[in-house]
Amino acid sequence: MSADLGWWGVPLAILAGTLRGSAPFLFVSLGECLTEKSGKINLGLEGSLLMGAMSAYAISYLTGSPWTGVIVAGMAGMALGGIHGWLAQQPRVNDVAVGIAMIIFGSGLAFFLGKPFIQPVAPQLSSIAFGSWSSSPQLEAALRVSPLFILGVLIAPLMQWFFRSTRWGLLIRAVGDSPDAARAMGISIFKVRLFSIMVGSALAGVGGAFLSLYYPGSWTERISSGQGLMAVALVIFARWNPMQCLYASLLFGGAQAIGPALQSVGVDAYYYLFNASPYILTLLIMIITCSPKRTLTGVPGALGQTQE
Repeated sequence: MSADLGWWGVPLAILAGTLRGSAPFLFVSLGECLTEKSGKINLGLEGSLLMGAMSAYAISYLTGSPWTGVIVAGMAGMALGGIHGWLAQQPRVNDVAVGIAMIIFGSGLAFFLGKPFIQPVAPQLSSIAFGSWSSSPQLEAALRVSPLFILGVLIAPLMQWFFRSTRWGLLIRAVGDSPDAARAMGISIFKVRLFSIMVGSALAGVGGAFLSLYYPGSWTERISSGQGLMAVALVIFARWNPMQCLYASLLFGGAQAIGPALQSVGVDAYYYLFNASPYILTLLIMIITCSPKRTLTGVPGALGQTQE
């Protein structure tokens, strides 16, 4: 894209990469935000992301309907979330240990069931051409947006309203901030957290469907590139705020697009460094937020506590 426009095409290529690359970060981070608001951490969303990518691609290939694949991807993520939600709430069970186990289980299951679908070509999700008014093919291509990305953008403010203005949202926040007080009010901690983890994992599954059915638009075992794990750092960076998850996802998606955009104009120096930008951002966020001199705002009070 930017090769035809020279250096003027680099910002355009980064914009296109941001619109395409930020959607998986967005869905997984919103899912993790919902989960952590209830006081649990789900590192297993990486497994849900991969399972969603595989199941969406397989169903799209078998049925010819990519949107059916998206629905099944959400259901696959929800099923893994149900397993995680039950295990993570057993006595003296550590969230991190369960999350690692679910990464191994989810990814292993996706790799095993997805082997027959690595070579076949599945129908892809269509895009909306917001740049159809332009006579520039580059601009038109850059402004092609997936309906799934628009859905994710809409979910962010909806989730923020949900937490602030609905009874279920207030229940989730109460459970995440003070389980003992919520229990004294007669709230079922188990049910609220199970619901949060399952819905959060379903969102991660839909993020996986975006990877396999839109961008990059194929099914391979390396398709996630650790985006499910990066979402944990992204949620901390966003201070457990759904709208800030949207902004942080756009930042991560843009960082991911820098390397390919520069390479398209012949800048090969430091190519791998630019490609590692999302991972460097993740590392920096973890270093900064883990500083003993820094107080995290918005963190749920019960986050990371072991189930008694």
